[in-house]
Amino acid sequence: MSAGGKPKDTATLIAALDVRFRGPLMAYFLRRVGNRSEAEDLTQETFIRLIGAQSLEHVEQADAYVFRTASNLLRDRARAAARWRKYPVSPLDPLLIDELSQEIVEDRGPERVLIGREDLAEVLRSLGELGERTKSIFVLFRLEGMKQKDIAALYGMGVSTVEKHVMLATLHLAKRFGPKRP
Repeated sequence: MSAGGKPKDTATLIAALDVRFRGPLMAYFLRRVGNRSEAEDLTQETFIRLIGAQSLEHVEQADAYVFRTASNLLRDRARAAARWRKYPVSPLDPLLIDELSQEIVEDRGPERVLIGREDLAEVLRSLGELGERTKSIFVLFRLEGMKQKDIAALYGMGVSTVEKHVMLATLHLAKRFGPKRP
């Protein structure tokens, strides 16, 4: 800590926050989730979000800020859990793709079905070429219909950053599958 009582750098600040808040955060999460392992994960995620806070040194009410971050994390987890209950299978799950393919193309010829499956596999491979975060954000937005502001809250980033990830993935797919020029 410096003479003014504030840590000199982010690492020192985080270490001080860890000493001060790890126990209370664990207790806070244990009361709410009832699972020690989950409480540890949530506590760690809270500290990760705190590290990402740009103006952490200027937080006057550290207690309120840390527990507001923890509360927001619980809310984000609850929203994610609700989405997974609503859509328990990933939209990229091969079994789901086969099932949907059967329903959609029952009346089509085998050649067209094969071409459709090959095209779908190519799109999935192409999405695999993106960074994991860009791919996940694109899937959440385009395939799961999640709002960009909710994705931003989930990843702890601004909406404009989410928009950039979606645009990057869209451009990547457009380059791969857009009209072929002679």
